[in-house]
Amino acid sequence: MIEINNLSKTFSLSKQQRKEMGREFKGKTVDAVKDVSFTCQPGRIFTLLGPNGAGKTTTLRLIATILKPTTGTINVAGFNSVTDGVEVRKRLGFLTGGTGLYDRLTPNETIDYFGKLNGMNKEIIQKRKKELFDLLGINEFANRRVGKFSTGMKQKVSIARTMIHDPEIIVFDEPTAGLDVIAAKSIIELIRTCKKQNKTIIFSTHIMSEVNMLSDDLAIMHKGGLIYNGLFSEFKNQMREATLEDEFIRMAGEHELIDA
Repeated sequence: MIEINNLSKTFSLSKQQRKEMGREFKGKTVDAVKDVSFTCQPGRIFTLLGPNGAGKTTTLRLIATILKPTTGTINVAGFNSVTDGVEVRKRLGFLTGGTGLYDRLTPNETIDYFGKLNGMNKEIIQKRKKELFDLLGINEFANRRVGKFSTGMKQKVSIARTMIHDPEIIVFDEPTAGLDVIAAKSIIELIRTCKKQNKTIIFSTHIMSEVNMLSDDLAIMHKGGLIYNGLFSEFKNQMREATLEDEFIRMAGEHELIDA
């Protein structure tokens, strides 16, 4: 389970960053996440929806202990993200666009290496690796160097790296971004498999078809805050527009007026 209470994150800006943001921006700080609260339950898929710059990635990095909150608390599997960061990381698999791979290593070498880093013995690594490679379709390029891979192939290896230690908490930041239909489908199937295994899953996206296919619970972020947090089924029942895209645009537009 992931429990987030009154979470905020403020970044201090350098002179160069303030200059890049334009003359209209007068502050020395920016609030990337503003008083956000939600809960992710085991065996359910929690979707964090929002446009680029809404605060999704910052929120997920806070959960993954890469960043520390300015205010508020995050509890992951009963552990505080700040005071018990090591315990959180043992139980969590985090995938983001910044999840790097070593170009000179093959997928086999990469996953063996990260399995050892997670304290796994060789037998367990091989068993888990076979499961992931079969599920993600990595076997056909398992002994080729990562540096020559396509975006989709690299993403599959990154996901195997993220999942090798069989974490109970899954945090995916736009896992299908830049992928073709076939690669994206394999990742969607992995997320569904994790749900069947009663794992706690949160993933961010701005792709409405993924929201519709996967979501049990939904939070919509806009300018660092939540404009919806609840069951996806209830969201669909409350929609005023015919499509998810149009409903999201309507809600974002209403909050633009409120903020103004």
